[in-house]
Amino acid sequence: MHIDFDVAICGAGPVGLTLAVSLVKHGVPANRIAVIDAKTVEQSARDPRSIALSYGSRQLLESVGAWPIAATSIHDIHVSRRGHFGRTLIDRANYELPALGYVTRYGDIVSALNKQAAALDISLIRPVSIIAVEENTDEANVRFSNRADLHAAIVVQAEGGVFSEQGRKSVHRDYAQTAIVAHVRTSEPIAHRAFERFTDEGPLALLPQDEGYALVWCVHPDTASRLMACQDAQFLVALNKAFGTRLGRFSACTPRNAFPLGLNAQPAVSQRTIAIGNAAQTLHPVAGQGLNLGLRDAVMLARTLFRKMDVSALQEFAAQRRLDRNVTIHLTDIMARVFASSPAGTLSQALLGLSLGLADGIRPAKRLLAEQMMFGRRH
Repeated sequence: MHIDFDVAICGAGPVGLTLAVSLVKHGVPANRIAVIDAKTVEQSARDPRSIALSYGSRQLLESVGAWPIAATSIHDIHVSRRGHFGRTLIDRANYELPALGYVTRYGDIVSALNKQAAALDISLIRPVSIIAVEENTDEANVRFSNRADLHAAIVVQAEGGVFSEQGRKSVHRDYAQTAIVAHVRTSEPIAHRAFERFTDEGPLALLPQDEGYALVWCVHPDTASRLMACQDAQFLVALNKAFGTRLGRFSACTPRNAFPLGLNAQPAVSQRTIAIGNAAQTLHPVAGQGLNLGLRDAVMLARTLFRKMDVSALQEFAAQRRLDRNVTIHLTDIMARVFASSPAGTLSQALLGLSLGLADGIRPAKRLLAEQMMFGRRH
């Protein structure tokens, strides 16, 4: 038996690269780690997607030398229900932090992590296409379409994306949603304030970035089709109607993109393979928790494998991460499901609106919500 690497990581996104660098920082030899991806470093660096990072994720990126990066800090988060009583304001001053979170671009995160991986001499195998991962008693065999097979003791699936149409078939029609994303500008921006605004069809998030906001607007698929077909001026009128006038009028937007949403939270774990990040759980974007949960996966798996570089570590890791995953998954799913599946004015929507008001007045409840969003359950 010939093992090329102790750990082969499929996916050179933020989660896969954080795992690789964190393994070396903990003491695993760099030449025993491989990171595999279908894209070149340059292609990944050009990815313009806006990403929300919690303050806890900043700490994790700092621990692997991938901070600072270009980012807009979030000082407070306004959470509300459009046209209803109930809101909460989460302010960095209440937690003695420089920021609650940050808005950056995917390409900036992976560029910083790629520099660290290259400096540590981690094997970066790219661009290649994986066609299969085959396990046997002694090893996992990673098969490629354009190069020789690779043999590893453990394979980590860290490649994931938006919720697929195939997976979406299992979602109830009333809960199916599409996210419309763009960068927008307003006439009266509030510096460093993020908004999570619950509408009749789902959450609408505005994240401060550059001179405007990164928009994530979750609506039913039929509504998304209509909004995507609008001219910019029509789209901005609809956005104003959904969000309100807290930021004045929406004045400009970049080209829009739309992505199907849902919940895929069945992490794969077998004898020699485990999934982390979006490969393990694809979450609704409400509260922006997907990448933050994935980074916590990566750091915890690195610690576990450093202590025990064998297959028993995978089951141990799955048990360690269960609480954080379950709390984060259920919190985001419940928040999204209430508004996607209940007509406006129903009791469930009214109760969630009321809970926002109560959370703002009850400090322990507000702190628990804020700390889960910023740090999750790391232990």
